[in-house]
Formats: sequence, structure tokens, C-alpha cells
Amino acid sequence: MDITADIPLPSASAVVKPKPRRKKAPSLPAVERRNWLIHTHYVRKEWQTCKTLIQEQLKETNGQCEYAVYIQAMIMRSEGWIQQSMELFQACHLLNPTNPDNLKQIARNLILLGKHKSAIECYNRASELSERDWDICHCLGLCYHFLKDYDKAEQCFIESLKLNRHTVTYNMLAKLYLETGNHDKAMDVLSKGVEFSPENTDLLTLLGLLHLRKSSFHKAFELLGQAMTFDQENYKAILAAGSMMQKHGDFDVALSKYRVAAQAVPESSSLWNNIAMCFFGKKKYVAAISCLKRANYLSPFDWKILYNLCLLHLTMQQYASAFHFGSTAISLKQDHGPLYMLLAVALTNLGQEENAEKAYEEAIRLNGSDIHTVLNYCVFLHNRSKSKQAAKLLSSLQKNMPTDKADINKEVIELNKKLTAALNVGDKIVAEKEKSEKKKKQKDKG
Repeated sequence: MDITADIPLPSASAVVKPKPRRKKAPSLPAVERRNWLIHTHYVRKEWQTCKTLIQEQLKETNGQCEYAVYIQAMIMRSEGWIQQSMELFQACHLLNPTNPDNLKQIARNLILLGKHKSAIECYNRASELSERDWDICHCLGLCYHFLKDYDKAEQCFIESLKLNRHTVTYNMLAKLYLETGNHDKAMDVLSKGVEFSPENTDLLTLLGLLHLRKSSFHKAFELLGQAMTFDQENYKAILAAGSMMQKHGDFDVALSKYRVAAQAVPESSSLWNNIAMCFFGKKKYVAAISCLKRANYLSPFDWKILYNLCLLHLTMQQYASAFHFGSTAISLKQDHGPLYMLLAVALTNLGQEENAEKAYEEAIRLNGSDIHTVLNYCVFLHNRSKSKQAAKLLSSLQKNMPTDKADINKEVIELNKKLTAALNVGDKIVAEKEKSEKKKKQKDKG
């Protein structure tokens, strides 16, 4: 029996024909298809991989990918190739003349090359392409500051702060005021900066140093303490706090602070200078000279270090070495009276009395109100049988002395007593010292 006879055959129309597969569209190389990957590797500082991707992208686009050229220029600038980086930024500007960021980067490279006037022109062109932002104003302020045009620099920094507040602008504006001698304005700017960013250690430290300069020790210590709280290795704050303790005679505490700072900045000449003077206060003169020699090696043109070396060698009665360091310091700082006084003391002990007298006269001319200089000169004149001249000098000093002299050293008071007795001059300094001590005792009792 044929079983297939009952099954109807499918008609031709009922057969489903397979649909033809669509051809894949050809992949056209997009100009910016690798930008996201280039950016990812750039922010990770995986620069070698980033360079490879940039070369592939530029090869595909015949050098027409703006972002790839931009990142390549940024990498080259980070590696120190400033001129080559600027040429690449200029290529970016040719690819997209309406992008102000390219002009900003060209201007930044011009600043690094020391061409500040050209950078100003470039920033002004960038501000024409877009709204004037805080970055352009801040960088213009930096350029004018370098060119010593302080008025325009101040205007740019103030405009930058009006557009958008940043701690770096507060810092630069305060430094500008300090350079021009406007300490009050600098303190106001730093106070506003600390209000805006209370955890910024640079602003806290600089404001603390200004209060320290104005003898506001309590406020200075508070600000420096805050700076060290946020950054325990802030060596500037540590040095300032240590110097305050050192000034009040807490040499061991100051040395413990300096020990922390030495781990952060072992090559700081100021640090070794302060350590040396702590040892000097503890009468460890050999250790002090060793530290000062290290400081002098690190900063050979710092006249303060040479001044301290001269003082230490005088203390150790090494007068030839004291003369050497004193004369070197004077060649660097010719308008500082106490330097001539130390040089005169060294010359006196070396038997050069005529030269010593000339040095004393120069010290008096530069700073005639300095009690140490006047007393040393009076002793020198008295020993050379010029008592009348010494008495006249001491009398004029006592007439011009301020009423509050509680900070005068005891050794200076004793020397003044002896000179007053020897020269028969009224002892105003001691009288004022005794009055101030009586007032203190009365306040303590009250």
C-alpha cells in the first residue's frame, strides 16, 4: 500500500524562501573614536600606552584629531619639552581656531619659556573667544606680577576672585601685597582666604608668619598649630613654631620640632640655622658651628647665616674666623648696622683699632638706636681714653630710649650700670627697667 499518496505535496507558493543576509556596513574611521581611551590612560599617567594610541589615531586621521594632538602636547610639556609642546598646541589652534583652551595652553607654555608679554597677548585673545574666566585673570596677574606691574597684577587677581574664589589666587595676591609693603592688606586677604578654605595649610602658615612678624604670638601660634594639625610635615609651620619656642628659651622643645622638620626638608638652610642657634642658646658651641657650616654650604649667599657664624666665632674667641665671616656678610648686606658692630669687635681683638673705629662709626650711622652697638662703641671709646665722646654717646642713647624696656637683656643692664658709673651718666635704662618690674609685680599682686 502506498502511504505517500494521501499526503498532499506543498505548492510552490507555500515554500518559504530564505531571506538574503544584509551586508555589514563598512566601518568608517571616526575622527574622535579613541578619545575616551586616550583620556583614560592620560589621567592614569600611563603615558606610554597613551602615546601609542595617539599615534594610531593621528595615523588614521592624517593628523586631524584635535584632542589627540592636545594630549600629546600636554604629555610633552610634562616631560619638559616646552617648545615642542607649544608647537603642538599651535597645531591644535589651527585645527580649531575658536577653542580658547588651545590659546590658554599656548600662553602657559610662553610663561614657562619666560615670554610673559607674549603670554599676556595670548590670554587677551583667548578672552575674546569666550567669557573672561578666573583662570585667564589669574594667569594675567601672574604675568604682570613677574613684569613688576603691580597695579595691573592686583586688578587681575581681584577680578579673578570676583569671578571664582581659589586659594592659589588668595595666596598670590597676599604675596603681591607683601612685596609692595602692604602688610595689612595681605593679612586681610589671607584672613578671607582662611575663611574660604580653613584647611589650606599654605594660607594658615603665611597668616601665622605675618602675625608672628607683628609680635601677635598667641594668634600666630594658634594658626601655625592649625596648619600642623592638617599637615604634620608642614616644615614652614614647624620652623615658625620652633622659632617662637626658641625665642622664649624652650630650646629642647624647639629642637624636637626641628627634628620632625629635618625628615621632610633635610636640605633646608633655615632649618640648620635655627638648630645651630638652639645649640648656641644651650652653649654647645661646637655643635652650633657644625650646623651653621652645613647651613652655609646649603645657602652660601645667606648673610644671616654668615652673621651667626661671625657671632659664634667671636664667642669662641676665634677672631680671625669671625672677621672672615663678618666681612663676607657685609659684602652681601651692606646696610645692616649690627654686622659692622661684630666686625668692629673682631678688629678690636685683632689689634686693628683704627679700622674697628671706622666700623663702629658705620654701625652707628646705619642704626644709631641699637643699644648693643652703642654700648660696645662706648666701651671701645672708654678703653681708648675717649671718655667724653663715650659719655656724650651714652647720654644721647638714654635720652632717646623708649619707656618700656622690659625686654633688655640682664647682661646689657649690668654693662650699662658699669658704663654709667665710669662715665658719670644718668642711668635712665636701669630706672625704667626697675619701674617696669615694679608694675609687673603690682599687677601680679592685684
